[in-house]
Amino acid sequence: MKRKTVYLFVVLCSGIIMPQCSKDNGGINFFTVNQDRDFGEQLDSLIINTPEEYNVLDAFDYPDAYDHIEDIMNSILNADEIKRKNDFDWTVRIIDEDILNAFAAPGGYLYFYTGLMKYLDNEAQLAGVMAHEIAHADRRHSTQQMTKVYGFQVLLSILMGDDPSKLAEIAAGLASGLSQLAFSRDHEYEADEYAVKYTADTKYYPKGISGFFEKMNEAEQQNRPPEFLSTHPDPGNRLEAIDEVWRSLGSPDGGTFENDYSDFMAMLP
Repeated sequence: MKRKTVYLFVVLCSGIIMPQCSKDNGGINFFTVNQDRDFGEQLDSLIINTPEEYNVLDAFDYPDAYDHIEDIMNSILNADEIKRKNDFDWTVRIIDEDILNAFAAPGGYLYFYTGLMKYLDNEAQLAGVMAHEIAHADRRHSTQQMTKVYGFQVLLSILMGDDPSKLAEIAAGLASGLSQLAFSRDHEYEADEYAVKYTADTKYYPKGISGFFEKMNEAEQQNRPPEFLSTHPDPGNRLEAIDEVWRSLGSPDGGTFENDYSDFMAMLP
């Protein structure tokens, strides 16, 4: 009971100062940066402890694969544009499912399906998609969207541990992109923009993410669009926006690393 009293006091105080709540990137956010991290930790715990829903590969069983994907993540996190590099406990998980998707939870938790990684052609494309997901976390899009959909009540109930079903609902929504928590068009375009800016500070070709959308665009034109496209803006429009950002940076170059990527694919089940 004492724990709930403490949280109630925090909530009441937060309600008093609600006009001062975070307005990161123009979006109102009831979560603090620390609460992003705590919330993401709870979501991550749920995901890794629900193998029937999320078949997360154990880093102990796949050390080389995790070393490789963590090296890509850490390379991106060294970018000057990253705001929350030292605020979040950046973590990447590999989910062994034939699903064409990746997603980010608040606080720097990143999840990549093997189906997506096997769909890509080279490491620059994976780095681009990863930079896109890092941008969602770094720009705090998830908790902005939660604020919009649920208001402050969800923060209170989950922080107090009173609503595990809501936590599971949010995890499923983030993983599928099919719920009310699906990112807005503006969020997706901003994540694309920063994916280019982040990877411009790495060894990777900054338009690597374009390769992914080109594959999506081709699939759509052949009347076999993946489910992914039903929840995301048109890839053709995004390609134009990505190219504009890239040119604004001086059209930087970089490698695609096909051979390294083939080696990485051989590490996966």
